[in-house]
Amino acid sequence: MSNSDKAIRTTYFSILTNFLLALVKWLAGYFGHSHALIADAIESTADIFSSFLVLLGLKYSKRPADQTHPYGHGRIEPLITFIVVIFLIVSAFIIAKESIHNIQTPHEAPKSWTLYVLGAIIIWKEISFRVIMRRSKKLNSTSLKADAWHHRSDAITSVAAFIGISVALIFGEGYESADDWAALLASGLIIYNCYGIFRPALAEIMDENRYEELEEEVRQHSLNVPGVALIEKCYIRKIGMLFQIDLHAVVNPNLSVREGHAIAHDLKDYLIANLDNIGNVFVHIEPFEEN
Repeated sequence: MSNSDKAIRTTYFSILTNFLLALVKWLAGYFGHSHALIADAIESTADIFSSFLVLLGLKYSKRPADQTHPYGHGRIEPLITFIVVIFLIVSAFIIAKESIHNIQTPHEAPKSWTLYVLGAIIIWKEISFRVIMRRSKKLNSTSLKADAWHHRSDAITSVAAFIGISVALIFGEGYESADDWAALLASGLIIYNCYGIFRPALAEIMDENRYEELEEEVRQHSLNVPGVALIEKCYIRKIGMLFQIDLHAVVNPNLSVREGHAIAHDLKDYLIANLDNIGNVFVHIEPFEEN
């Protein structure tokens, strides 16, 4: 199974999880008189649509390189991540708006049983975050990482709701709006987390140099190829789940063009075989010159 197929399977898990939890939150929030749970349900509903976007993006990124897209279709991943971030921000503002309205409107205190619902949701959402985040790191998927952070944001919202409802129940009359204040706080935390999702995707679009460890691995492995004296330059960009590498390999200046060409091919094949998630390697041969 390819990395893309593994990522798509993970996204199906995310969609199913978000759908079931959103349904539970809507029902528990409505019957349990918890505005924080309803705000939480809004965030989970937005998660469903964002997970669908991630799924569509991953399926599109699977398309092979063609004449129009010689580097493949992987750039769709950070673009989808930007849209997911927008969904998160919109959800946060909706939660904040509803929370402010509910703070200003007297209402019944939430039911105590909603805490059990929230406790189960928090545990499940944190597990979902860790599973999807681990898979996103393994597959080098930016959009899957954004989807994982959706689950973490959902868990944060649920923790805030849990605290707010607990305060409302413990202190009683006059503290009915505690869960609304908790939801308002959660909206701020969601917006804060958006930067952590947005920044790596922006770096990917801008071909920012963020892969020092991989560069060091490439330089070390390259010296194992016969004929390669050293690596002068090494540029790495990430397109989708794969890395594209541009190398300047220094070789004996007395070699023929044919011999230098053979070394370049050997170097490319060796790096792709011995390093994970390498899409292609472009090798430029440089003659060795003594100072």
